[in-house]
Amino acid sequence: MTLKRSLAAMLLASTILSAGGGYLAARAFAANTAPLNAPAVLAPQAQALAARPGFADLVEKVKPAVVNIATTEKPQARPRGLNAQPGSLEEFFRQFMEQQQGQGRGRSPQHALGSGFIIDPAGYIVTNNHVVDGAAKIVVTLEDGSEHAAIVQGRDPKTDLALLKIEAGKPLPYVAFGDSDKARIGDAVVAVGNPFGLGGSVSAGILSARGRNLNNGPYDSFLQIDAPINPGNSGGPIFDAEGRVIGISTAIYSPNGGSIGIGFGVPANLAASVTEQLKASGKVERGWLGVSLQPLTEPLAKAMGRPSTDGVLVNNVLPDGPAAAAGLRQGDVITALNGRALRDGRELATQVAGLKAGDTAKLTYWRDGKEKVLAVTIGSQPAEQSAALTQEEAGAEPVGLALAPLDPAARGQLGLERDARGAVVADVAPSSKADESGVQRGDVIVGVAGKPVADPGEAVAAIRQAQHEKREAVALLVMRGGTTYYIALQLA
Repeated sequence: MTLKRSLAAMLLASTILSAGGGYLAARAFAANTAPLNAPAVLAPQAQALAARPGFADLVEKVKPAVVNIATTEKPQARPRGLNAQPGSLEEFFRQFMEQQQGQGRGRSPQHALGSGFIIDPAGYIVTNNHVVDGAAKIVVTLEDGSEHAAIVQGRDPKTDLALLKIEAGKPLPYVAFGDSDKARIGDAVVAVGNPFGLGGSVSAGILSARGRNLNNGPYDSFLQIDAPINPGNSGGPIFDAEGRVIGISTAIYSPNGGSIGIGFGVPANLAASVTEQLKASGKVERGWLGVSLQPLTEPLAKAMGRPSTDGVLVNNVLPDGPAAAAGLRQGDVITALNGRALRDGRELATQVAGLKAGDTAKLTYWRDGKEKVLAVTIGSQPAEQSAALTQEEAGAEPVGLALAPLDPAARGQLGLERDARGAVVADVAPSSKADESGVQRGDVIVGVAGKPVADPGEAVAAIRQAQHEKREAVALLVMRGGTTYYIALQLA
Protein backbone atom coordinates (compact mmCIF):
# COMPACT_ATOMS: atom_id res chain seq x y z
CA MET A 1 0.00 0.00 0.00
CA THR A 2 1.54 3.31 -1.05
CA LEU A 3 1.60 6.35 1.20
CA LYS A 4 -0.63 9.22 0.14
CA ARG A 5 1.07 12.32 -1.22
CA SER A 6 -0.44 14.37 1.59
CA LEU A 7 1.88 12.85 4.15
CA ALA A 8 4.94 14.94 4.93
CA ALA A 9 8.26 13.91 6.44
CA MET A 10 8.93 16.37 9.21
CA LEU A 11 12.04 16.97 11.21
CA LEU A 12 11.06 17.24 14.82
CA ALA A 13 12.55 20.48 16.11
CA SER A 14 9.61 22.43 17.52
CA THR A 15 9.31 26.17 16.86
CA ILE A 16 7.72 28.13 19.70
CA LEU A 17 4.84 30.11 18.24
CA SER A 18 3.49 31.69 21.41
CA ALA A 19 4.23 31.79 25.11
CA GLY A 20 2.07 29.52 27.20
CA GLY A 21 -0.20 28.60 24.28
CA GLY A 22 -1.72 25.17 24.00
CA TYR A 23 -4.78 23.09 24.68
CA LEU A 24 -5.90 19.86 26.22
CA ALA A 25 -8.53 17.69 24.64
CA ALA A 26 -10.60 15.04 26.35
CA ARG A 27 -13.13 12.59 25.07
CA ALA A 28 -15.95 11.32 27.24
CA PHE A 29 -16.94 7.71 26.98
CA ALA A 30 -20.42 6.49 27.88
CA ALA A 31 -20.59 3.50 30.23
CA ASN A 32 -23.35 1.27 31.40
CA THR A 33 -24.31 1.79 35.00
CA ALA A 34 -23.33 -0.97 37.43
CA PRO A 35 -23.62 -1.58 41.18
CA LEU A 36 -21.05 0.42 43.11
CA ASN A 37 -19.50 -2.66 44.68
CA ALA A 38 -19.48 -4.81 41.55
CA PRO A 39 -16.05 -6.36 40.81
CA ALA A 40 -14.21 -4.88 37.83
CA VAL A 41 -14.19 -7.10 34.75
CA LEU A 42 -11.43 -6.53 32.19
CA ALA A 43 -11.66 -7.51 28.56
CA PRO A 44 -8.99 -10.01 27.42
CA GLN A 45 -7.02 -7.23 25.68
CA ALA A 46 -7.08 -5.08 28.81
CA GLN A 47 -6.04 -8.05 30.94
CA ALA A 48 -3.04 -8.62 28.69
CA LEU A 49 -2.14 -4.92 28.88
CA ALA A 50 -2.41 -4.89 32.66
CA ALA A 51 -0.18 -7.96 32.92
CA ARG A 52 2.52 -6.46 30.73
CA PRO A 53 5.47 -5.11 32.75
CA GLY A 54 5.95 -1.35 32.57
CA PHE A 55 9.05 0.71 31.92
CA ALA A 56 9.22 2.61 35.21
CA ASP A 57 12.55 1.12 36.30
CA LEU A 58 14.10 1.76 32.90
CA VAL A 59 12.84 5.35 32.75
CA GLU A 60 14.05 6.07 36.27
CA LYS A 61 17.52 4.91 35.25
CA VAL A 62 17.89 6.77 31.93
CA LYS A 63 15.77 9.91 32.30
CA PRO A 64 18.42 11.98 34.19
CA ALA A 65 20.67 11.79 31.10
CA VAL A 66 18.04 13.24 28.74
CA VAL A 67 18.14 17.02 28.28
CA ASN A 68 16.05 19.78 26.76
CA ILE A 69 17.68 22.02 24.17
CA ALA A 70 16.47 25.56 23.45
CA THR A 71 17.98 27.58 20.61
CA THR A 72 17.72 31.17 19.46
CA GLU A 73 18.59 32.10 15.93
CA LYS A 74 18.94 35.39 14.16
CA PRO A 75 16.24 36.41 11.65
CA GLN A 76 16.82 34.47 8.47
CA ALA A 77 15.30 33.97 5.10
CA ARG A 78 14.88 30.21 5.11
CA PRO A 79 12.60 28.34 7.51
CA ARG A 80 14.05 26.01 10.12
CA GLY A 81 13.88 22.33 9.57
CA LEU A 82 12.37 20.33 6.74
CA ASN A 83 8.65 19.98 6.17
CA ALA A 84 8.98 18.39 2.74
CA GLN A 85 7.41 15.31 1.21
CA PRO A 86 10.11 12.64 0.88
CA GLY A 87 11.14 12.52 -2.76
CA SER A 88 13.55 14.12 -5.14
CA LEU A 89 15.90 16.96 -4.36
CA GLU A 90 13.97 19.10 -6.84
CA GLU A 91 10.78 18.59 -4.79
CA PHE A 92 12.59 19.65 -1.63
CA PHE A 93 13.91 22.82 -3.22
CA ARG A 94 10.52 23.64 -4.75
CA GLN A 95 8.74 23.40 -1.39
CA PHE A 96 11.64 25.12 0.30
CA MET A 97 11.37 28.11 -2.03
CA GLU A 98 7.58 28.30 -1.64
CA GLN A 99 7.98 28.44 2.13
CA GLN A 100 10.70 31.06 1.79
CA GLN A 101 8.49 33.30 -0.33
CA GLY A 102 5.72 33.06 2.24
CA GLN A 103 7.73 33.22 5.44
CA GLY A 104 11.18 34.41 4.60
CA ARG A 105 11.44 38.10 5.35
CA GLY A 106 10.82 40.43 8.20
CA ARG A 107 10.73 37.74 10.89
CA SER A 108 11.83 38.32 14.45
CA PRO A 109 14.44 36.06 16.05
CA GLN A 110 13.14 32.49 16.17
CA HIS A 111 13.18 30.20 19.18
CA ALA A 112 13.12 26.44 18.83
CA LEU A 113 13.07 23.43 21.09
CA GLY A 114 14.66 20.03 20.76
CA SER A 115 16.05 17.19 22.82
CA GLY A 116 19.38 15.51 23.44
CA PHE A 117 21.17 13.04 25.71
CA ILE A 118 24.44 12.97 27.60
CA ILE A 119 26.97 10.36 26.46
CA ASP A 120 29.88 11.41 28.66
CA PRO A 121 29.94 12.63 32.29
CA ALA A 122 32.17 15.51 31.12
CA GLY A 123 29.11 17.06 29.45
CA TYR A 124 29.06 15.82 25.83
CA ILE A 125 25.53 15.78 24.43
CA VAL A 126 24.21 14.20 21.23
CA THR A 127 21.35 15.79 19.30
CA ASN A 128 20.20 16.36 15.72
CA ASN A 129 22.02 18.80 13.48
CA HIS A 130 18.74 20.44 12.48
CA VAL A 131 18.06 21.29 16.14
CA VAL A 132 21.14 23.55 16.37
CA ASP A 133 21.73 24.51 12.73
CA GLY A 134 21.86 28.29 12.47
CA ALA A 135 21.53 28.81 16.21
CA ALA A 136 23.14 31.92 17.69
CA LYS A 137 22.52 30.71 21.24
CA ILE A 138 22.03 27.20 22.67
CA VAL A 139 20.80 26.53 26.20
CA VAL A 140 20.66 23.02 27.66
CA THR A 141 18.34 22.29 30.59
CA LEU A 142 19.13 19.25 32.74
CA GLU A 143 16.56 17.18 34.61
CA ASP A 144 17.34 19.06 37.84
CA GLY A 145 16.26 22.30 36.15
CA SER A 146 19.73 23.82 35.84
CA GLU A 147 20.50 25.64 32.60
CA HIS A 148 23.85 25.64 30.84
CA ALA A 149 25.14 27.41 27.74
CA ALA A 150 26.29 24.90 25.13
CA ILE A 151 28.84 25.09 22.35
CA VAL A 152 28.80 22.98 19.20
CA GLN A 153 31.68 20.52 19.29
CA GLY A 154 30.93 19.38 15.76
CA ARG A 155 28.12 18.84 13.25
CA ASP A 156 27.49 16.34 10.47
CA PRO A 157 24.62 17.48 8.21
CA LYS A 158 24.83 14.32 6.09
CA THR A 159 23.60 12.19 9.00
CA ASP A 160 21.75 15.05 10.78
CA LEU A 161 23.86 14.64 13.92
CA ALA A 162 25.54 17.17 16.20
CA LEU A 163 27.64 16.98 19.35
CA LEU A 164 27.34 19.69 22.01
CA LYS A 165 29.46 20.42 25.08
CA ILE A 166 28.42 22.00 28.36
CA GLU A 167 30.39 22.80 31.53
CA ALA A 168 28.29 21.73 34.51
CA GLY A 169 31.07 21.75 37.09
CA LYS A 170 30.37 18.16 38.10
CA PRO A 171 30.15 14.68 36.55
CA LEU A 172 26.81 14.22 34.81
CA PRO A 173 24.60 11.13 34.41
CA TYR A 174 24.99 9.57 30.99
CA VAL A 175 23.73 6.75 28.81
CA ALA A 176 25.49 4.45 26.35
CA PHE A 177 24.84 3.43 22.76
CA GLY A 178 23.55 -0.07 22.11
CA ASP A 179 23.88 -2.21 18.99
CA SER A 180 21.13 -1.08 16.63
CA ASP A 181 21.97 -3.87 14.17
CA LYS A 182 20.93 -6.45 16.76
CA ALA A 183 17.59 -4.78 17.51
CA ARG A 184 14.78 -6.85 16.02
CA ILE A 185 11.56 -5.69 14.46
CA GLY A 186 8.95 -6.04 17.17
CA ASP A 187 11.33 -5.26 20.06
CA ALA A 188 10.01 -2.82 22.66
CA VAL A 189 11.37 0.75 22.50
CA VAL A 190 11.03 3.82 24.72
CA ALA A 191 11.43 7.39 23.47
CA VAL A 192 12.25 10.22 25.87
CA GLY A 193 12.29 13.88 24.91
CA ASN A 194 10.78 17.34 24.85
CA PRO A 195 7.68 17.23 22.60
CA PHE A 196 6.10 20.68 22.21
CA GLY A 197 8.24 21.85 25.13
CA LEU A 198 6.89 19.24 27.56
CA GLY A 199 10.23 18.21 28.99
CA GLY A 200 10.93 14.68 30.17
CA SER A 201 8.04 13.10 28.26
CA VAL A 202 8.15 9.33 27.77
CA SER A 203 6.42 7.19 25.15
CA ALA A 204 6.67 3.49 24.38
CA GLY A 205 6.13 1.25 21.38
CA ILE A 206 7.98 -1.20 19.18
CA LEU A 207 10.59 -1.15 16.47
CA SER A 208 8.38 -1.21 13.37
CA ALA A 209 10.93 -1.42 10.54
CA ARG A 210 14.49 -0.57 9.61
CA GLY A 211 16.43 0.76 6.63
CA ARG A 212 13.91 3.49 5.81
CA ASN A 213 15.07 6.06 3.23
CA LEU A 214 13.54 9.56 3.52
CA ASN A 215 15.83 11.10 0.87
CA ASN A 216 17.15 13.54 3.47
CA GLY A 217 20.78 12.57 2.97
CA PRO A 218 23.15 10.11 1.29
CA TYR A 219 23.29 7.81 4.33
CA ASP A 220 19.59 7.51 5.16
CA SER A 221 18.85 4.19 6.82
CA PHE A 222 16.38 5.14 9.54
CA LEU A 223 14.81 2.95 12.17
CA GLN A 224 11.01 3.21 12.16
CA ILE A 225 9.14 3.15 15.46
CA ASP A 226 5.49 3.45 16.50
CA ALA A 227 6.26 5.09 19.87
CA PRO A 228 4.65 8.54 19.57
CA ILE A 229 7.21 11.27 18.89
CA ASN A 230 6.36 14.86 18.00
CA PRO A 231 8.01 18.21 17.20
CA GLY A 232 10.48 18.84 20.02
CA ASN A 233 11.51 15.16 20.27
CA SER A 234 14.30 15.75 17.73
CA GLY A 235 17.63 14.61 19.09
CA GLY A 236 16.08 12.61 21.92
CA PRO A 237 17.12 9.02 22.58
CA ILE A 238 15.23 5.86 21.66
CA PHE A 239 16.01 3.14 24.20
CA ASP A 240 15.75 -0.62 24.03
CA ALA A 241 14.37 -2.64 26.94
CA GLU A 242 17.82 -2.69 28.57
CA GLY A 243 18.15 1.09 28.63
CA ARG A 244 20.65 1.33 25.78
CA VAL A 245 20.29 3.98 23.08
CA ILE A 246 19.51 2.25 19.79
CA GLY A 247 18.32 5.33 17.89
CA ILE A 248 17.88 9.10 17.87
CA SER A 249 14.43 10.58 17.18
CA THR A 250 14.66 12.62 13.98
CA ALA A 251 11.55 12.72 11.81
CA ILE A 252 7.90 11.70 11.51
CA TYR A 253 5.37 11.06 8.79
CA SER A 254 2.46 13.35 9.47
CA PRO A 255 -0.39 14.99 7.56
CA ASN A 256 -1.01 17.51 10.36
CA GLY A 257 2.24 18.08 12.26
CA GLY A 258 1.49 15.61 15.06
CA SER A 259 2.29 11.97 15.64
CA ILE A 260 0.34 9.29 13.81
CA GLY A 261 2.61 6.51 15.03
CA ILE A 262 5.18 6.59 12.24
CA GLY A 263 8.46 7.96 13.53
CA PHE A 264 12.06 7.63 12.41
CA GLY A 265 15.39 7.56 14.22
CA VAL A 266 19.06 7.59 13.24
CA PRO A 267 20.48 4.12 14.11
CA ALA A 268 22.82 4.05 17.10
CA ASN A 269 25.61 2.27 15.24
CA LEU A 270 25.83 5.11 12.74
CA ALA A 271 25.47 7.75 15.47
CA ALA A 272 28.17 6.20 17.66
CA SER A 273 30.72 6.28 14.84
CA VAL A 274 29.90 9.86 13.86
CA THR A 275 29.86 11.25 17.40
CA GLU A 276 33.14 9.53 18.24
CA GLN A 277 34.80 11.41 15.37
CA LEU A 278 33.08 14.68 16.26
CA LYS A 279 34.31 14.34 19.82
CA ALA A 280 37.87 13.64 18.70
CA SER A 281 38.27 16.20 15.92
CA GLY A 282 35.02 18.11 15.41
CA LYS A 283 34.59 16.64 11.92
CA VAL A 284 33.79 13.37 10.17
CA GLU A 285 36.05 11.61 7.69
CA ARG A 286 34.50 8.99 5.43
CA GLY A 287 35.73 6.30 3.11
CA TRP A 288 35.43 6.91 -0.63
CA LEU A 289 35.25 4.78 -3.78
CA GLY A 290 35.07 7.44 -6.45
CA VAL A 291 32.00 6.17 -8.32
CA SER A 292 28.48 7.38 -8.98
CA LEU A 293 25.67 4.85 -8.96
CA GLN A 294 22.11 4.33 -10.08
CA PRO A 295 19.46 1.69 -9.36
CA LEU A 296 19.46 -1.38 -11.55
CA THR A 297 15.89 -1.43 -12.83
CA GLU A 298 14.28 -4.47 -14.39
CA PRO A 299 14.40 -3.03 -17.95
CA LEU A 300 18.09 -2.16 -17.50
CA ALA A 301 18.87 -5.61 -16.14
CA LYS A 302 17.16 -7.25 -19.12
CA ALA A 303 18.94 -4.93 -21.55
CA MET A 304 22.29 -5.86 -19.99
CA GLY A 305 21.50 -9.57 -19.90
CA ARG A 306 21.55 -9.74 -16.11
CA PRO A 307 19.12 -12.28 -14.62
CA SER A 308 18.16 -10.16 -11.57
CA THR A 309 18.06 -6.58 -10.30
CA ASP A 310 20.28 -7.32 -7.31
CA GLY A 311 23.07 -4.80 -6.86
CA VAL A 312 23.73 -1.26 -8.07
CA LEU A 313 24.83 -0.04 -11.48
CA VAL A 314 28.02 2.00 -11.84
CA ASN A 315 27.24 4.90 -14.17
CA ASN A 316 30.51 6.79 -13.72
CA VAL A 317 34.00 6.04 -12.42
CA LEU A 318 36.16 9.02 -11.50
CA PRO A 319 39.51 8.70 -13.30
CA ASP A 320 41.69 9.31 -10.24
CA GLY A 321 39.49 7.51 -7.69
CA PRO A 322 40.12 4.27 -5.78
CA ALA A 323 37.60 2.29 -7.86
CA ALA A 324 39.31 3.26 -11.12
CA ALA A 325 42.69 2.25 -9.72
CA ALA A 326 41.26 -1.15 -8.75
CA GLY A 327 39.85 -1.75 -12.24
CA LEU A 328 36.12 -1.08 -11.79
CA ARG A 329 34.42 0.15 -14.97
CA GLN A 330 31.36 2.05 -16.04
CA GLY A 331 28.53 -0.45 -16.56
CA ASP A 332 29.67 -2.87 -13.85
CA VAL A 333 27.05 -3.98 -11.33
CA ILE A 334 28.32 -4.05 -7.73
CA THR A 335 26.54 -6.83 -5.85
CA ALA A 336 28.40 -7.08 -2.52
CA LEU A 337 30.99 -5.36 -0.35
CA ASN A 338 33.16 -7.55 1.87
CA GLY A 339 30.74 -10.41 1.29
CA ARG A 340 27.66 -8.44 2.35
CA ALA A 341 24.98 -8.31 -0.35
CA LEU A 342 23.82 -4.86 -1.44
CA ARG A 343 20.24 -3.82 -2.06
CA ASP A 344 20.86 -0.29 -3.31
CA GLY A 345 23.43 2.46 -3.76
CA ARG A 346 22.57 4.05 -0.45
CA GLU A 347 23.55 0.86 1.36
CA LEU A 348 26.87 0.75 -0.49
CA ALA A 349 27.55 4.43 0.25
CA THR A 350 26.84 3.90 3.95
CA GLN A 351 29.11 0.86 4.19
CA VAL A 352 31.96 2.54 2.33
CA ALA A 353 31.60 5.70 4.44
CA GLY A 354 32.10 3.59 7.55
CA LEU A 355 35.51 2.37 6.32
CA LYS A 356 38.78 4.22 6.83
CA ALA A 357 41.14 5.51 4.18
CA GLY A 358 43.71 2.80 3.50
CA ASP A 359 41.39 -0.08 4.33
CA THR A 360 41.20 -2.84 1.72
CA ALA A 361 37.71 -3.93 0.74
CA LYS A 362 36.51 -6.75 -1.49
CA LEU A 363 34.01 -5.70 -4.13
CA THR A 364 31.88 -8.36 -5.79
CA TYR A 365 30.70 -7.17 -9.19
CA TRP A 366 29.01 -8.48 -12.32
CA ARG A 367 30.51 -7.93 -15.78
CA ASP A 368 29.98 -9.70 -19.10
CA GLY A 369 27.69 -12.30 -17.58
CA LYS A 370 30.04 -13.29 -14.76
CA GLU A 371 30.51 -12.36 -11.12
CA LYS A 372 34.02 -11.32 -10.19
CA VAL A 373 35.82 -10.03 -7.10
CA LEU A 374 38.43 -7.29 -6.87
CA ALA A 375 40.27 -5.66 -3.98
CA VAL A 376 40.03 -1.90 -3.69
CA THR A 377 41.96 0.38 -1.36
CA ILE A 378 39.47 2.79 0.17
CA GLY A 379 40.32 6.45 -0.25
CA SER A 380 39.47 9.45 1.90
CA GLN A 381 36.36 11.30 0.83
CA PRO A 382 37.58 14.57 -0.67
CA ALA A 383 36.62 17.72 1.15
CA GLU A 384 33.81 19.47 -0.66
CA GLN A 385 35.47 22.03 -2.83
CA SER A 386 33.23 24.87 -1.87
CA ALA A 387 33.78 28.57 -2.23
CA ALA A 388 32.39 31.24 0.02
CA LEU A 389 31.37 34.82 -0.57
CA THR A 390 30.08 35.20 2.96
CA GLN A 391 33.12 36.91 4.46
CA GLU A 392 35.01 40.05 3.60
CA GLU A 393 37.88 39.24 1.27
CA ALA A 394 40.54 41.47 -0.24
CA GLY A 395 38.64 44.60 0.68
CA ALA A 396 35.37 43.41 -0.89
CA GLU A 397 32.18 43.44 1.11
CA PRO A 398 30.53 40.09 1.89
CA VAL A 399 27.90 38.94 -0.59
CA GLY A 400 26.40 36.10 1.44
CA LEU A 401 26.82 33.08 -0.85
CA ALA A 402 28.34 29.67 -0.21
CA LEU A 403 28.89 27.66 -3.39
CA ALA A 404 29.50 23.95 -3.89
CA PRO A 405 30.72 22.03 -6.97
CA LEU A 406 28.32 20.52 -9.45
CA ASP A 407 29.73 17.01 -9.13
CA PRO A 408 28.19 13.83 -10.62
CA ALA A 409 26.13 13.16 -7.50
CA ALA A 410 24.71 16.69 -7.50
CA ARG A 411 23.92 16.47 -11.21
CA GLY A 412 22.00 13.27 -10.64
CA GLN A 413 20.01 14.67 -7.70
CA LEU A 414 19.20 17.86 -9.59
CA GLY A 415 18.26 15.96 -12.77
CA LEU A 416 20.93 17.69 -14.88
CA GLU A 417 22.84 16.36 -17.86
CA ARG A 418 26.13 14.62 -17.15
CA ASP A 419 28.11 17.42 -18.83
CA ALA A 420 26.31 20.23 -16.98
CA ARG A 421 28.69 22.74 -15.40
CA GLY A 422 28.32 25.48 -12.83
CA ALA A 423 28.22 26.10 -9.09
CA VAL A 424 25.44 25.04 -6.70
CA VAL A 425 24.27 27.59 -4.13
CA ALA A 426 24.82 25.64 -0.90
CA ASP A 427 23.69 28.43 1.43
CA VAL A 428 22.51 32.03 1.44
CA ALA A 429 23.32 34.19 4.46
CA PRO A 430 20.23 35.81 6.03
CA SER A 431 19.64 39.46 5.10
CA SER A 432 22.72 39.43 2.84
CA LYS A 433 23.05 41.02 -0.59
CA ALA A 434 22.46 37.62 -2.18
CA ASP A 435 19.35 37.04 -0.06
CA GLU A 436 17.92 40.45 -0.86
CA SER A 437 18.69 39.93 -4.57
CA GLY A 438 16.59 36.76 -4.67
CA VAL A 439 19.31 34.11 -4.91
CA GLN A 440 18.08 30.90 -3.31
CA ARG A 441 19.64 27.78 -1.91
CA GLY A 442 19.65 25.09 -4.61
CA ASP A 443 20.12 27.51 -7.51
CA VAL A 444 22.83 26.49 -9.98
CA ILE A 445 24.90 29.46 -11.16
CA VAL A 446 25.91 28.78 -14.78
CA GLY A 447 26.99 32.28 -15.79
CA VAL A 448 28.27 35.53 -14.27
CA ALA A 449 28.40 38.86 -16.12
CA GLY A 450 27.54 37.21 -19.42
CA LYS A 451 30.25 34.55 -19.24
CA PRO A 452 29.80 30.87 -18.37
CA VAL A 453 31.30 29.53 -15.14
CA ALA A 454 32.32 25.92 -14.65
CA ASP A 455 32.82 25.71 -10.91
CA PRO A 456 32.59 27.66 -7.64
CA GLY A 457 36.07 29.12 -8.06
CA GLU A 458 35.21 30.71 -11.40
CA ALA A 459 31.93 32.06 -10.06
CA VAL A 460 33.63 33.63 -7.04
CA ALA A 461 36.39 35.13 -9.19
CA ALA A 462 33.86 36.71 -11.58
CA ILE A 463 31.81 38.21 -8.76
CA ARG A 464 34.93 39.53 -7.04
CA GLN A 465 36.04 41.10 -10.29
CA ALA A 466 32.73 42.95 -10.55
CA GLN A 467 33.20 44.18 -6.98
CA HIS A 468 36.70 45.43 -7.72
CA GLU A 469 35.30 47.32 -10.70
CA LYS A 470 32.91 49.07 -8.27
CA ARG A 471 29.84 47.85 -10.15
CA GLU A 472 26.49 48.24 -8.41
CA ALA A 473 25.26 44.85 -9.57
CA VAL A 474 26.29 41.85 -11.62
CA ALA A 475 24.04 39.58 -13.70
CA LEU A 476 23.86 35.94 -12.62
CA LEU A 477 22.43 33.31 -14.93
CA VAL A 478 20.97 30.64 -12.67
CA MET A 479 19.15 27.37 -13.26
CA ARG A 480 16.20 26.73 -10.97
CA GLY A 481 13.71 23.91 -11.33
CA GLY A 482 14.88 23.15 -14.86
CA THR A 483 14.50 26.75 -16.05
CA THR A 484 17.15 29.45 -16.38
CA TYR A 485 16.73 32.94 -14.93
CA TYR A 486 18.76 36.13 -14.82
CA ILE A 487 19.20 37.62 -11.36
CA ALA A 488 20.78 40.99 -10.62
CA LEU A 489 23.11 40.36 -7.69
CA GLN A 490 23.37 43.69 -5.85
CA LEU A 491 26.94 44.55 -4.90
CA ALA A 492 26.66 48.14 -3.66
